Amino acid sequence: MSFSTKLPLVLLFSSLFIHASLAEMVCEDLPKEVCAFSLASSGKRCLLETEKVADGGVEYQCRTSEVVVERMAEYIETDQCVEACGVDRNSVGISSDAFFEPQFTGKLCSPACYQKCPNIIDLFFNLAAGEGKNCLLIMLLSSSVSTFFCPIQHTLKITTFQHQTPN
Repeated sequence: MSFSTKLPLVLLFSSLFIHASLAEMVCEDLPKEVCAFSLASSGKRCLLETEKVADGGVEYQCRTSEVVVERMAEYIETDQCVEACGVDRNSVGISSDAFFEPQFTGKLCSPACYQKCPNIIDLFFNLAAGEGKNCLLIMLLSSSVSTFFCPIQHTLKITTFQHQTPN
């Protein structure tokens, strides 16, 4: 075989190796145990969804959402952040219902979460804003501690709130 007849084969195999080495992270390929709070190579958030199967049961599947994160991609949230922020990897879809639980907002505003888990912070702050909710106000109203941490414009601020009960 001459070089000119081998060239297409060489190019084909080269493209396969390049594709394999540049493999993209796709939500649908992730196991359900790490799906929630992950980001695909495209920067889109992964979310866990349920689907009914033929026998009437429910199966969990990882899907790509239309929510794009601007400064992060190809990311699987760490177990440390999941625990520090009080989120659940088995949560289906994306919801802001957790904002109304004082334990959740306390963990979300904690230094262990806010300072070390930008992916989760970005998700919940943008989720609240997208639903027309003021995340900081929700944290303030649901906080039972007198001093808590509130993220404002990507810097950590300590806000003191004197909780007063009506007489």
